[in-house]
Formats: sequence, structure tokens, C-alpha cells
Amino acid sequence: MHIPPFDNQNKPIVDVNDAHVPLTYFNIVKLNEGETFDYRVAGYETCIVPATGTVDVETGGETFAGIGHRGEDVWDGEPEGAYVPTDTGARITARTKTEVFIAGAQYGETLKPFAVRRDELDLVQYGSDDTKTHRKIKHILGANQHDRVGRLLVSELFTVGAGGWSGFPSHKHDTDRLPDETRHDETYNFRFKPNYGSGLQMLQRVDNEPGDAYHIMDGSTVLIDKGYHPCCALPGYEMYYFTILGGLSQRSLKQYFQPTHAEQLHTIPGIMDMVAKFK
Repeated sequence: MHIPPFDNQNKPIVDVNDAHVPLTYFNIVKLNEGETFDYRVAGYETCIVPATGTVDVETGGETFAGIGHRGEDVWDGEPEGAYVPTDTGARITARTKTEVFIAGAQYGETLKPFAVRRDELDLVQYGSDDTKTHRKIKHILGANQHDRVGRLLVSELFTVGAGGWSGFPSHKHDTDRLPDETRHDETYNFRFKPNYGSGLQMLQRVDNEPGDAYHIMDGSTVLIDKGYHPCCALPGYEMYYFTILGGLSQRSLKQYFQPTHAEQLHTIPGIMDMVAKFK
């Protein structure tokens, strides 16, 4: 499902128990300097990630000062985040004008809050210009935080260069059938550079049968409920997407690659290193 860009007025874009992706939660909060935003999501652990600007986060008796240092856009520096446990209130205070992503996943236990600073990110780069798959991933809640989080995975994905494919070879993760695949609902929010760029999100629910394709723009949100889901940016434009994964029975993601294109796993440099990082 594609949700076109709109002013959500600090209200969830993907709320609890969403009909398409009930395991994930997503909000965008925009604040001016000095403004605050309070929230609590019952049944979901969350992560606060400034897309731009700097915030202080108070949650679970802890204060995490100076989260985020990016300026103009998501390409302007490294991300940072703050983990908010399930059923725990949080206050975001803007030190500067800011746009904040709030990512969430269903989880029944209440853990401890913590901050993720720039030097704690898990960085992966793979693919190549020749295969049109060159991509960089910045895991905010990734393998480095595995033992501190319940079901939530949060990452930022960038196409390297202008144009190209991401999420290829096509894969899915809509059914719990270990050891081959896990059920992980997924939510994306896209950005383009320049911001008038755009791209395409495919969603092929059955191998070798026609699926859906969505024209994605700067600010588009896509809900991945079922099927194989590669995406691409138009030539001449850089693409970014904020990625939220919520697991049904475990945090580690097990992708099932589309049989028709599985041989492409052997043509893309470093792709298995990428797969191993979604833990």
C-alpha cells in the first residue's frame, strides 16, 4: 500500500494495529525550537530518530540530550536515535527546528531505554555501479543493539550514486516458517535528492505473476504486508528510505529470496554481508 506525502499534523501515519502492517508503527513529528511532543504507545516499543535537527528525549527516568545533528536533509550527517520501551511515555524537546521519525514494533515486554550515537551505528555498503544495486545501509537498531530490543529493527537505506535499484534480488518476509523465512511487517518513508525526484516501489505477491507498482515521491510512505518488494530511483536522483521492521516471533529477519531471481545473489558484491546484519 502507498500513502502519498501529506501533512500528518504530528499524528501517526501508521497507527497501532494497522490493517496492513499491524506489527509496525510510524509517526512523523515536526517541531520548532523549544517545542515539545509527548507520546506513549501501548503495546509497541519505539525508536526516536531525528530526520533533521536536534532533540532531547526524556523516557523511563532517563534523559538523552542532543540526539541528532543533521541539518538540511537526511544526507547531511549521520543518524542518531533513542529507544523507548513498550508502554513507556516519552517527551521530545526540540533544540532546533526538527523533523522526527518515530518507529515502532509490537512487543509485550518493557525493556530499558537507551540512546544510539553516531559511533554506535552498524554500517553496511554493498552492490556495485555495474549491477545498478550500489547501496548503503545505516542500522540504528541493528545487530549492535540486538540484546537490548524486543522485535524492532530500524535502519536508513541510501542508493549510492544517482539512480539504481534497492531490495534486489527480490525477497519477501511475510510468513513465519523457520529456518527459511520470518514474518516481519515493514514500513518505509522515502526521500529524494533533489527532492523533486521520484522512483518506483514494486510489490509482487506471487512469483511470476503480475503485482502492483507505486510511484513514490519525496515523503511517500509504503506499507509492505506481503510479497516481493524491490524499489528503484529514477536516473539522476539519489534515494533514501527510513525502514521499520517488526517481527512476529523474533527480531532477526530471515529473508526469502524470490526463486526466479535467486541466481542474482551471486552477481551482487557483498549482499550476504547485508543479509547477515538484519539481526
